Amino acid sequence: MILVTGGAGFIGGHLAESLVRSGHSVIALDNLDPFYNVDIKLRTIDRTREIAEEGAGRYEFVSGDVRDAELVRDLVDDAEYVFHQAAQAGVRISVANPRKVNEINVDGTLNILDAALESDVERVVFASSSSVYGEPVSLPYEETHPTTPVSPYGVSKLAAESYVRVYGDLYDIPTVALRYFTVYGPRMRPNMAISNFVSRCMNDEPPVVYGDGSQTRDFTYVDDIARVNTELLHTDAADGEVLNVGSTDNVDIATLAEIIRDEVAPDLDIKYGERQAGDAEHTHADVAKAGDMLGYEPTEDIRSGIERFVEWYRENREWYEPLVRSS
Repeated sequence: MILVTGGAGFIGGHLAESLVRSGHSVIALDNLDPFYNVDIKLRTIDRTREIAEEGAGRYEFVSGDVRDAELVRDLVDDAEYVFHQAAQAGVRISVANPRKVNEINVDGTLNILDAALESDVERVVFASSSSVYGEPVSLPYEETHPTTPVSPYGVSKLAAESYVRVYGDLYDIPTVALRYFTVYGPRMRPNMAISNFVSRCMNDEPPVVYGDGSQTRDFTYVDDIARVNTELLHTDAADGEVLNVGSTDNVDIATLAEIIRDEVAPDLDIKYGERQAGDAEHTHADVAKAGDMLGYEPTEDIRSGIERFVEWYRENREWYEPLVRSS
């Protein structure tokens, strides 16, 4: 059995769906926190159940919290593999409420690791973040780049990642930490730049760029994230390691807005607003290590990924757009 924490969220939901489609038995743990509209998570649960009912793998959803140590211990005890995706995401909420972010991202991870000590788990895979790097000394980021996060979210991910490494070293638990670079795709959080830009353009409203638009991001399509996670079911090559998972194709936010505008509503102008606190200036992944150890190669650059997302958005606009617009 495979446990996916945060299994109804954006990344965790795609991972759980991919695992079930491949014939695995999956338990998805999620607290359905209304950080963004819960209806998106409920659709994810329903979709994965439907896949399981079609005769693929087995799927069970458990409503619960990684801060509940007893529940976590019970679930981990039954698991062969743990994909720990649960987290309080969002740089801005971390600036407003750093203690909540620490409780979920750090204490929740410790609960997973403590439970793994008492079980026969084959591997714990931790979802880390490019936010651990902070301001770049050099680009693209290699895993050896200094880690000086500029937001409480980044600090919490770095602390949790460090616990993952230390538990792996001290207690001989096979662990891997994957540093994700700005993930996007179907059912993504409504308040992210890509979903926001697409929504505005679909409604003939100019996309709004916060700051001067020179900030760059390495946007990674969610299917690539799910694929590299599932590879860790089949190899111990990355045990004890930290790996970047990105697209290697970074783009500045102004150009991102232009790509989406040109795809959806070419006649619109682009507007600019005040930059948000805690946002990193640049991200760009060197994925050579993940390539060497896991054969990882990103399949989508930003233009092809945007085309896929826009197509999905149009097909699901009736239910998804109201959730984006209300965020």
